[in-house]
Amino acid sequence: MFTELLANLLELYLDIKFWFKKRKRRKFEKEHNLPKKTMWYPSQQLTVVYLVVMLISVTIVMVFVFPNSQKRKTEKQLSKIVLLLEKEKKDIGEYPTKLRTIIRNNPLLKEVTLDDWNNEFYYKLSEDGLSYDLFSFGKDKTPNTDDDIRLKN
Repeated sequence: MFTELLANLLELYLDIKFWFKKRKRRKFEKEHNLPKKTMWYPSQQLTVVYLVVMLISVTIVMVFVFPNSQKRKTEKQLSKIVLLLEKEKKDIGEYPTKLRTIIRNNPLLKEVTLDDWNNEFYYKLSEDGLSYDLFSFGKDKTPNTDDDIRLKN
């Protein structure tokens, strides 16, 4: 608490000192017919430094802490599709032949068949109609690679 008070007093002192310096500079500019120089208060400079540091910190966190956000979103999307397919099987008695069938006329499900890279999910119904293969090709858009996203049953 004492250090905060000391820091605030120091900041106030620097702002007042700057105010006198700025006043002196403006007088000099006026006397010599010079354009006004851009001058920032020390508190404004600190704010800009804080903002830059915060921006860099957030970027680092997003890159290193949340690198798989697209993968997680796609996995959630696959889970949602599986639920819709199971509901379709329960209501109608069979899985749909095409994945777009589960959308019906529901505008909220318009984007349900797209992964987080805006690619259609791969969906293939088995010959007997009792099972299906459903997955995302992943970031590289190539099937049967390491980045394919399949749900584990």
